[in-house]
Amino acid sequence: MTAPSTYGLSSEARNLHWLLTNLVEEVPGIQSVAVVSSDGLLLLSSDPARTTESRERRPAKGPRGSSADLATIVSGIGSLTLGAAKLMDFGAVKHTMIAMEEGSLFVMSISDGSLLGVHGSAECDMSVVAYHMALFVGRAGHVLTPELRSELRKSLQAESAGSAR
Repeated sequence: MTAPSTYGLSSEARNLHWLLTNLVEEVPGIQSVAVVSSDGLLLLSSDPARTTESRERRPAKGPRGSSADLATIVSGIGSLTLGAAKLMDFGAVKHTMIAMEEGSLFVMSISDGSLLGVHGSAECDMSVVAYHMALFVGRAGHVLTPELRSELRKSLQAESAGSAR
């Protein structure tokens, strides 16, 4: 994971970056993480340096070369499950887990429609990942205000502009 620069960010934004870094470093098998706003925009990623990487180079496993791809997948799954929950009238979606042959995808609601998405390897322990995601959501949910979401978006845009040069 490439550590994002937190210089100039508010203490809440720095704390959120720290929580995300800890999630990735403490839980075996996590390959990438994305925090996505309710409108599908990437807010925070475990690999921000990859957001502007060329899509021509495909990594060995995982979304096709960028955290923006993971954000797109997480947003789509979040939208699909929200629609399903409304059709079935079962209440709000708490989390979604998708197990594949060579990996897993976890999506968990944070607050106000924001989502936490985690891409894990086939060897990851799903219950451990889900537990640590719940801890992240519990710690991050109350600080993910509209102001903080705006700050995180601007930070990612600035980082993308800086790495595109």
